[in-house]
Amino acid sequence: MRHYTFPLLGREFPVTVPERPEDLTPFLEWVRRQREPIAVDTETHGLDILSGDPEYVRLIQFGNQDEAWNIPTELGAPFKEAARTALRGLIAGPGITGHNFHGFDAPALHVHLGMDYDELCRNAIDTMLLSKLVDPRAVHEGGIGSSLKPLSDHYIDPTAADTQGDLTAVFRSLGLTKAVGFSRIDLWHPIYQSYAGGDVILTSRLRPKLEAELRRFGVPQRLVSYEHEVARICGHMQIRGLLLDQDYTRHLADELRREEEENTAIVRSYGVEKLGSPAQIAEALVGMGESLTERTAGGAVKADKSVLCALADTDLYGNRLHVRTPNPLAVAVIKAKRAAKWRSAYADNFLAMVDRSGRIHPGIRTMQARTGRMSVTNPAVQTLPSGDWKIRRCFLAEPGHRIISVDFQAVELRVLAALAGVARMKEAISAGRDLHSFTAELVFGPDFTPKHRKISKAIGFGVVYGGGAATIQRQTGAPMEEVKRAVAAYHRTYPEVRRAANRWQREAFANGMVTTSVTGRRLPLDRDRTYAVTNYQVQSAARDCLGQALINMEKAGLLPYLRLPVHDEVIASAPQVEAEEISRAIGECMSFDLFGVPIESGPDVSGQSWGSLYMKDSKGKYLPDLLIDNDPWFAARPEMARRMGLAA
Repeated sequence: MRHYTFPLLGREFPVTVPERPEDLTPFLEWVRRQREPIAVDTETHGLDILSGDPEYVRLIQFGNQDEAWNIPTELGAPFKEAARTALRGLIAGPGITGHNFHGFDAPALHVHLGMDYDELCRNAIDTMLLSKLVDPRAVHEGGIGSSLKPLSDHYIDPTAADTQGDLTAVFRSLGLTKAVGFSRIDLWHPIYQSYAGGDVILTSRLRPKLEAELRRFGVPQRLVSYEHEVARICGHMQIRGLLLDQDYTRHLADELRREEEENTAIVRSYGVEKLGSPAQIAEALVGMGESLTERTAGGAVKADKSVLCALADTDLYGNRLHVRTPNPLAVAVIKAKRAAKWRSAYADNFLAMVDRSGRIHPGIRTMQARTGRMSVTNPAVQTLPSGDWKIRRCFLAEPGHRIISVDFQAVELRVLAALAGVARMKEAISAGRDLHSFTAELVFGPDFTPKHRKISKAIGFGVVYGGGAATIQRQTGAPMEEVKRAVAAYHRTYPEVRRAANRWQREAFANGMVTTSVTGRRLPLDRDRTYAVTNYQVQSAARDCLGQALINMEKAGLLPYLRLPVHDEVIASAPQVEAEEISRAIGECMSFDLFGVPIESGPDVSGQSWGSLYMKDSKGKYLPDLLIDNDPWFAARPEMARRMGLAA
């Protein structure tokens, strides 16, 4: 047996580490004596916990408020079995506390110990989830954050030793980076063992503090339980992962490299030596006769993405505006930068993250944003280019399966209509009208044009997302005066929207600058951005519609088919013969009533790749022949194209 300590509150708390199999008996006796939930944590070789390596976990820590036991499972089978026995005893008894347990430690234990993921989560409370229900703001937004160290500093001991910082210093002294330090540091290093044991002592002490805060703020227990259910469901998707077509992804990386090089050469032909120099780009554009009037806070001429897109005659998503002749330099800069980003952030990153079974495992952060909206990271597939098929083409359904996409239909506007009681929006929804066309008709009259619909759409989303007239003008290319008139007409048409915003702001001022969502979620407002209250209310409720839909899907037995939640969309993989039926079932789980407003979904079944969902013409039909003619990768692989449903 080895003994270490963790400094906290002016004391040294014991950290005990079994060294031999016979040392495990007192550990198991200690577990059996516990009557309160025990904190559980893992120390791994790195963050790639779902790589499939069963030896990836080095330590499994167990602790209460006064002591910790670190079980070195890398020493072999007896230590692993003791950890399994302890975990099962806690699940059946006092329960488990963990920090980021559902998203990290439970998946790691599932792979490392072969334990059922649902069993691990059955009687577990995740303090990271609790912290986000207390205050969802990140540190840079004025919140405490959701990491264990700042939370412990705030709630437990602001003078506690920074063992994590000490450990990083040890890595440097050994010539190790943080990325490999956790893998290569000696198992018995005293700071490593102290750091590991300290995490469970802190987590055990943090839980009652956060639970007291939730009671003080009146956060309903049903919301706490709901968030744990959503996190567990998303954990299943994270563990399952997505199949990566590695051959195609390598081809894509090469193609993007060529595109970057070709457009960089065009940029240089205009005298711009550094693609990343806004000053050089601005100088060249002015030399071409362009008038650049916007300036940065430092007074320099602005040549950012919004400026370049306007000159290239596109919106921020690359769609043509048809309001001017595209500037060739602006077009080349955008294409070169885009190709470089797509290659490094997507294609190369996917290949670096693929596991031994050919899958990647995006991390699903179920309460990432202040509003509670989910985010997908490592890799960030949630940030994939809107409407583009080439990047999504990297991901495949299982062999013999088809990709399914089911997304909410105009969910933000429907939620807005429900929360604010917008009578005319409700009318349009009940009549099955397209909301953007309906708004354009009310604002511009029955002879509205596609351009008017585009402006109305931008205004509708601008209200929801807090975008002003300048943002709407950039998105649509419409004259500012026309945008301002349309915004004023929008608010005359839907007066309930502004009234609801004013009511939510008053309630927030009376509640310490916190607006409370319809589900009881605390949403802190910034005093200089109180206009964002509508955005917070709508986004939060829309996110909870998605969370409830995921719970509905599990109850319907659909969880094995789910792969990823992306914004307001769910991606699934189902056998070809069942794909249509399963897509309808998922759609039914995403359709329900919200305060008299129907929340509806649109199921879609395509080929084997996620990208095939985007390979359609304006009538919604797939374009296999055109794609094969225009894409040499598909042309060289007709068998794969047929298998993917991209050829006759």
